[in-house]
Amino acid sequence: MKEHLVNSPNQQGNMKIIVENDSVQLGKRASGIIVEKLNESICRKGTARLLLSTGASQFNTLKFLVKEKVDWQKVTMFHLDEYIGLDESHKASFCKYLKERFGVFIPLGRAVYISGIDDMEKTIAGLNREINEDYIDIGVIGIGENAHIAFNDPPADFNTDEPYIVVDLDEKCKQQQVREGWFETVDDVPKQAITISPKQIMKCKSIVSPVPGAVKAEAIRNMLQSGKPDKNIPATILKQHPDFRLVLDKDSASLCDLELLK
Repeated sequence: MKEHLVNSPNQQGNMKIIVENDSVQLGKRASGIIVEKLNESICRKGTARLLLSTGASQFNTLKFLVKEKVDWQKVTMFHLDEYIGLDESHKASFCKYLKERFGVFIPLGRAVYISGIDDMEKTIAGLNREINEDYIDIGVIGIGENAHIAFNDPPADFNTDEPYIVVDLDEKCKQQQVREGWFETVDDVPKQAITISPKQIMKCKSIVSPVPGAVKAEAIRNMLQSGKPDKNIPATILKQHPDFRLVLDKDSASLCDLELLK
């Protein structure tokens, strides 16, 4: 395992890059970071707020996280995004994903799920009220094959102040969902989703991005090579955050030379 502290080009952010041997060790390490931040918050203010990512890349992180020692009844969980028009019974529903892989294993104090089938304006208004009640202590933010964060595909909107927004999904994002087995064909993937916005992600007190697998190697290389935030590489905005940890495995770091990982 390697760990480096990197100052972002504008000197506003601090990024730790952690490289583990494989996706299992990555999940264990990321889980430990999440728990550390949750327990710090509970100790400090009696509660914690968690923003949780989904997708195949988060399987190992969640597997370890549900076994960790946290006073979960003091934790409120939000999730990043949901497909518009997709019922919770569908295997690709992120509500279904989080309930089955996380919620059923721990006594969460509260969970704020996104509905993809209710009135969109009311749903977003409700989500915005909920998330604006306090800051998020730890955001778990996956990075897609197109370098998206949540469903903010390129070109991402770095300017909107709205916490949750409706976005169009790009072709590469849809193809990723099919390859991961959530849908049979690209045409089956919904065209739009509700997602948390980049600015809202950046309001998290701490951010950890668990990113395993060779399919993410190009996105990680592009993210680290970029000298400034680039809406066409959405994950680049994370490098401006004051407490950001990027957790890779050897596969996802495989296209990065040692100098880039430093």
